[in-house]
Amino acid sequence: MGDLEIRAAVAADIPAIVGMLADDPLGARRESPDDLAPYLDALERLSSDPNQHLVVAVREGRVVGTLQLTVVPGLSRRGATRSIIEGVRIHADERGSGLGTRFIEWAIDESRRQGCQLVQLTSDKSRTDAHRFYERLGFTASHTGFKLEI
Repeated sequence: MGDLEIRAAVAADIPAIVGMLADDPLGARRESPDDLAPYLDALERLSSDPNQHLVVAVREGRVVGTLQLTVVPGLSRRGATRSIIEGVRIHADERGSGLGTRFIEWAIDESRRQGCQLVQLTSDKSRTDAHRFYERLGFTASHTGFKLEI
């Protein structure tokens, strides 16, 4: 599978990240690879927040995956800190290679390192393959999620 580096995303990674975000039916409707300005602004905000970790997986100099890990201090569960994994994308050429598993395992290990007691994520109802993937990694579909676009 070759060497894999997981590191913080930088501005030069944004075209590849946005390309992966847009590379499915859901992302194609909501992402704008032709206008990177809002993504670069978001990267600046994320990079200045110590609880936000936008990372990329790089193999042979090429960005092949991305995810965002957010650390959320809380009061519930006896003051537990949790992490939220979002925006997980693996380049189409790498799907089925084990990269997704390694990437999520990295996020879980980083969550432990950050003192989290719980790791959570959401996945669109239409992503049934992703649901099976997360269940294989030990995640349970224990809650119903809601969103409100504003």
